[in-house]
Amino acid sequence: MTPRHDVAIVGAGILGLATARSLIADHGISDLVVLDKEPGVARHQTGHNSGVIHSGLYYAPGSLKARLCRQGVDLLVRFCEETDTPYQLCGKVVVATNTSELPSLERLWKRGTANGVPGLRKLTPGELAEIEPHAAGIAALHSPMTGIVDFRQVSEALAGSVSRQGAEIITGAEALSGAKSGSEVVLETTRGDVRARFVVNTAGLQSDLVARRMGLRPRLAIVPFRGEYHFVRPARHALVRALIYPVPDPRFPFLGVHLTRTIDGRVHAGPNAVLAFAREGYERWSFDVRDLARILSFPGSLPMAARYWRTGLEEYRRSFSRRAFAAAIARLVPGIGAADLAPAPAGVRAQAVARDGSLVDDFALLRTDRAVHVLNAPSPAATASLAIGRYVAGIVHEGIESLRTP
Repeated sequence: MTPRHDVAIVGAGILGLATARSLIADHGISDLVVLDKEPGVARHQTGHNSGVIHSGLYYAPGSLKARLCRQGVDLLVRFCEETDTPYQLCGKVVVATNTSELPSLERLWKRGTANGVPGLRKLTPGELAEIEPHAAGIAALHSPMTGIVDFRQVSEALAGSVSRQGAEIITGAEALSGAKSGSEVVLETTRGDVRARFVVNTAGLQSDLVARRMGLRPRLAIVPFRGEYHFVRPARHALVRALIYPVPDPRFPFLGVHLTRTIDGRVHAGPNAVLAFAREGYERWSFDVRDLARILSFPGSLPMAARYWRTGLEEYRRSFSRRAFAAAIARLVPGIGAADLAPAPAGVRAQAVARDGSLVDDFALLRTDRAVHVLNAPSPAATASLAIGRYVAGIVHEGIESLRTP
């Protein structure tokens, strides 16, 4: 017999697990299954990031990112305290190192203020030195409620919570296709068919492929960007008290190479953002013919290259030159040089690209009568995960209730 459930969630990263938790806790829907093609939970974006709890500083006021990030911080902190998951609200500074960055820093201040970021304040060089004595800057912002956590630990706690409340998590189950059959959707997976009244697609790097396997033609595509990190050698850890960020380039939806303390006591430098030639291309030479063909055949790829090629070349330069990577770090903390850096595991960001070549900035969802597809959920999705889970679960509950209505 094919297993039947009220809800099937494709993707056991932090978003899929957070959605499962909200379906159970907020809507009483415990007959659900979470599917993932990997042997465990949180094996891709969730488990390959810098572990920063964002405060909501960067995002356009009124956007889903801004709203759900601000809600998500409080939910995440509460969940960590309930489950004894280690976290710290250590704060961060965003540092302007030259006068050309001051207008962007001011815009960032206005955004953060509009988004209600708690405790946000402007810093003079002297005030910056009190918080981060080794940072170099002519002005800065301080966000004291920014923090750090291990999002894989958060995901494991979520998985334990939903499993104890009756949800089933099936790993090694890749979704190969999906189609409506009567009052249900039948998902074909590598571990057999699964039937569900409603499907949630939180497959991250594979999310647009899963949507297409279910018969949709979304007008965007996931393009993978590899973020490469370095560890700062322990002898230099004292140069970084918490989190030190540059003023981001407003033309590019990445935050720039920065320095972050991790919850296990190390110091991360990075990431850059280079186009990856495989959706799960964590190594510099990772290559997948099918993934590359999909990128090249998507109508938005050429306009994207035309729009961002200069920025892309600079990112690749930092990828192949530790000296160039260190130079970006030294702008923030001059005491850190190339000899102080050692390669660390990379991450891959699932970035949605529109057909005009623009990088989709906000979270993006696609709803059908039997499914909701989360097609763009880059940073701060991990921070906002419990709020996104509530948002998606509300859509699912509404969809299931509409199915019950004659």
